Amino acid sequence: MREEGYIEVTGGRVWYQKFNENSGGTPVIILHGGPGSSSYSLEGLQALKEDRPVILYDQLGCGRSDRPTDTSLWQLDRFVEELAQVREALNLDEVHILGHSWGTTLAAEYYITTKPRGVKSVIFSSPCLSAPRWEQDQIENLKKLPIEIQETIIKCEENGETDSEEYKAAIQEFAKVFVCRVQEEPDPEWVKKGSGYRNSGIYNIMWGPSEFSVKGNLKSFDCTFQLHEISCPTLFTCGRYDEATPKSTEYFSSLVPNGKLHVFENSAHMPYFEEKDEFLRVVGNFLNRIDLD
Repeated sequence: MREEGYIEVTGGRVWYQKFNENSGGTPVIILHGGPGSSSYSLEGLQALKEDRPVILYDQLGCGRSDRPTDTSLWQLDRFVEELAQVREALNLDEVHILGHSWGTTLAAEYYITTKPRGVKSVIFSSPCLSAPRWEQDQIENLKKLPIEIQETIIKCEENGETDSEEYKAAIQEFAKVFVCRVQEEPDPEWVKKGSGYRNSGIYNIMWGPSEFSVKGNLKSFDCTFQLHEISCPTLFTCGRYDEATPKSTEYFSSLVPNGKLHVFENSAHMPYFEEKDEFLRVVGNFLNRIDLD
């Protein structure tokens, strides 16, 4: 069974879908990456519906949600408020939260600042919990690429040429190593359709023009000193070649009292696509164990 619809939130309406096979487990709500991307590439996680309801939604301004022009909406605290509003509208009194990439930033801020009731667990998939640390990790990742790719990216960053075709080609080479190591020709449907769901304006305001230098309003975000406040069971995952490096992900997990770590050995930043079956197994087992406790 699948339902979809819109939920009124601060600034407009967000589109959601809920998958449910009449399963009795605690629902899981999935927070997509970005900022400014969509839930489209994560729809394969609906397979978790065999054990529990699965909720995906497109954050305001992207995907199939409303796209207001008020740029003051693109603030972390408003997205936190939005998550609370979605949860209330769907009567998610008890819930698991699974965030991916920027979605982990949102999940952490939501948990730490609002101290919500009924959150049974949090899954930080390829986490971004410190913008300065993320930026430094990408600088180190860049050093692992051929020198000509490094030089192109650095040159274009310094000259403000991040819209150039030369820069885009170099970034594609970076992505093949650190974002998604499964390349398909032609691009799979989720890549083609998903790109149309993005809102680069939100990304630019909140993050900046590229992965390598955080210039947006998330520039100083760093919740590492507050991670000890997360008291529920917590799973940290990443790919072996992830932008969210295993070293940083392990560090984050060590700061959470009930933190566990899993590294997907054949993945970069998208294990839910690159190793879908293994991702579903690891996440599904984690959620099922908590529901049984």
